[in-house]
Amino acid sequence: MRALISVSDKRGIVEFASKLAAMGWEILSTGGTAKALREAGLNITGVSEVTGFPECLDGRVKTLHPKIHGGILGIRNNPDHQKQMADLDITPIDLLVINLYPFKNTILKEGVAFEDAIENIDIGGPTMLRSAAKNFNDVTVIVDPQDYAVVLSELQKNGKTSYDTRYNLALKVFETTSNYDTMIADYLKKRVAAEVLEDTFTMTFEKVQDLRYGENPHQKAAFYGEIIPVKGSLTMAKQLQGKELSYNNINDTNGALEILKEYGDEPTVVAVKHANPCGIASDENIAAAYKKAYASDPVSIYGGIIATNRLIDEAAANEMVKTFLEVIVAPGFTPEALSVLAVKPNLRLLDLADITVNEPGYEVKKVMGGLLVQERDTKLYNDLKVVTKREPSAAEMEELLFAWKAVKNTKSNAISLSKNKCLMANGPGQVSRIWALENAIRQAGESVKGTVMASDAFFPFDDCVRTAAAAGITAIIQPGGAGRDDESIKACDELGLAMVFTGMRHFKH
Repeated sequence: MRALISVSDKRGIVEFASKLAAMGWEILSTGGTAKALREAGLNITGVSEVTGFPECLDGRVKTLHPKIHGGILGIRNNPDHQKQMADLDITPIDLLVINLYPFKNTILKEGVAFEDAIENIDIGGPTMLRSAAKNFNDVTVIVDPQDYAVVLSELQKNGKTSYDTRYNLALKVFETTSNYDTMIADYLKKRVAAEVLEDTFTMTFEKVQDLRYGENPHQKAAFYGEIIPVKGSLTMAKQLQGKELSYNNINDTNGALEILKEYGDEPTVVAVKHANPCGIASDENIAAAYKKAYASDPVSIYGGIIATNRLIDEAAANEMVKTFLEVIVAPGFTPEALSVLAVKPNLRLLDLADITVNEPGYEVKKVMGGLLVQERDTKLYNDLKVVTKREPSAAEMEELLFAWKAVKNTKSNAISLSKNKCLMANGPGQVSRIWALENAIRQAGESVKGTVMASDAFFPFDDCVRTAAAAGITAIIQPGGAGRDDESIKACDELGLAMVFTGMRHFKH
């Protein structure tokens, strides 16, 4: 029996090869792997001894030879294959152990040169792996050191591997080479152009963690991260305390981060419940901002997610510990804050640097039989245009933009009401825009007077304007673009409201 071993990741390879040799296997190898095995006292046959051709071009060409690939691809129960192999002096290779050049580790190095990245694109490795995986009926192929144990166990017990094991190992190979090629393509694409929606769409991710379940206990779930880390994303967070994140925790915390990024550097707290903001406030410090956000909806914030763009200090922690929260994510926690929050051991604390970084990219949503892909919605408006006789005051305009950022990140149809840089009420996810407004007004209660209103899409009729004015709302921001915009503008002028068009809709489903 003959094995070919050539690995970049040499964990456990000496022990594995030693046990193969003890069972009488002939071992072929190349380069650094051959050197490591020989230094361990093993008798190794160099690939060049088999091919009769030296390694060349700085080692770029060494295994791309008929005597290697014929030995891997030859079908053992095919008489024609066996005759040709005998005529060409090709000896079968029964076991292939390969793992690939460390392209991922190379591109993750700070300041890596493009030439170094290219040099770490493996050619011979994927070619041999795919050959062996294609011929899995006759060849055992290992791409992951974790599989050494099962292969050795079967060889020692039965003298061969089982069909199921070879099948599963072949499947792992094609998953590995697919991910490897996609990673290279992504790297090259990002160097030369902005994100482009091509005729084919491929992405590759690595598992961050298994999850207890998905949105509901009967659904299996896992969390995957992009190969190249994205600044300000949840995959970069360090968990300091609390239970493992659940599927819903991750989804809601991501939503909180998306909202927080809209508010820049001003101390801001975002509270999210079921993927919608239930509290947003800005103030001179995080403790003050949290108290405002909490007071605007003390019911919904219970069991919610908190995101802040400032360090959590003792004062903020003393406020937050008063209610049940699932997650707090921030760019850091003081030792005093950690001591305060430690009384809630299940509370998940996430430390996330670069929390306000808002990089472009894609959003992907799986639908039955297909995939929806779109650019991330990182824009806020096209052009602010006052369309009413009354212009908003400077304070109203600042408040309108605060509310606009909130409604942008609320499920459609959506209405957001704010006052004093605080989300006073939200009307998310309604099939009718007037219902969204009525829900927000009802939630705000007496606090609705003096608020401003943001709508994620235009008003088809003037009913929202008239309802807003009756409730005491003073100004409105919306995209505009309805066929009956003039009716809404006329109603604002009649009732003394200011209205601003943004020229940009922000549906969120």
